[in-house]
Amino acid sequence: MDIFKRIVAPDMLQQVNSEGINPYFHELQSRQDTEVIMEGKRRIMLGSNNYLGLTVHPQVLAAAREALDQYGTGCSGSRFLNGTLDMHVQLEKELSEFLGMEDACTFSTGFQSNLGTISAVVGRHDYMLCDIENHASIYDGCRLSYGKMLRFKHSDMDDLEKKLKQVPEECGALIITDGVFSMGGDICKLPDIVELAKRYGARVMVDDAHGLGILGKNGRGTADHFGLTEQVDLIMSTFSKSLASLGGFISGEKRIIDHIRYNSRAFIFSASIPPSNTAAALAALRVIREDGSHTERLMELAHYMRERLKEKNIAIRESSTPIIPIYTYDELRTLRINRRLYDEGVYVNCVLPPATAPGECLLRCSLMATHTHALINEAVEIIARVLEEF
Repeated sequence: MDIFKRIVAPDMLQQVNSEGINPYFHELQSRQDTEVIMEGKRRIMLGSNNYLGLTVHPQVLAAAREALDQYGTGCSGSRFLNGTLDMHVQLEKELSEFLGMEDACTFSTGFQSNLGTISAVVGRHDYMLCDIENHASIYDGCRLSYGKMLRFKHSDMDDLEKKLKQVPEECGALIITDGVFSMGGDICKLPDIVELAKRYGARVMVDDAHGLGILGKNGRGTADHFGLTEQVDLIMSTFSKSLASLGGFISGEKRIIDHIRYNSRAFIFSASIPPSNTAAALAALRVIREDGSHTERLMELAHYMRERLKEKNIAIRESSTPIIPIYTYDELRTLRINRRLYDEGVYVNCVLPPATAPGECLLRCSLMATHTHALINEAVEIIARVLEEF
């Protein structure tokens, strides 16, 4: 039987394409900024993870250009062999110092960071306790390991404890949580997670892809936000958001990071981060380390936009981060609203099942520190007008 025979386009995809409301793969023709040119038209960008706006920062751009001239376009090998630059090592050193951890190891993408870390540290008889709203890369890392995954209800500490009680005493346990949940924008209950981990002898891993650069002193992340850095075992994050580049890393105790370096297939068998991306991430890290104003500005803007949306009686999912989800409920309604906003010059992201519960679809707005009150006001007016139409 032909294996491709089973592959058919879902009914929903056929419908959204026929209606012209497919929200994916729009073509960008400008830099990732607060205003972009997308498919020939100016759009206010409210759908980027470029939280600090550093993709266009002069220091970051200059560092990337300089690295191209010095190192060329690529490393042509894995970190394990010929692909380690002195700059990779410097980036790992400065990341671990910034976060207050012993060591760090970089991966080619944030997705690989979770995939490679979880599969390397979780053994055959170990357990992973996973918040149901964790990122897909965490789930795939769990599947790639030989351990057993137990999912607990979103930020439900009673359910987490119930699952911890199911772990046999002789087995290891790793609690894995997003620091800031990417779709809802809410922050994990890290103090409670740490307390339960102590009580049941578990270790804690935080995926801080959406927390680094946003929470904590100068953007040091979720663990620093709660004053719990010394009680979190592993902190993962990505370079593709606040650090304005591409790649990711895991940080923690040196012996554990060394174990990952020598045992993670996603690390050993992948080409290393290209020079320009490495330089951009390192420059962005230095910018946020030396100047906390970007983080402060971002949080002020997030508060400002939430207040403007509430003034318009727009239903939003409560959060205290730059991720502001607007309830649109029904799938097709969400797609139609999204298309209308796009046509009116506002780009936002759709959140549909399984990324959210059925009937709780969202438009996920995300801000940058470089947005202005004027741009936010313009976008909110358009959002309010379009929602009223529907």
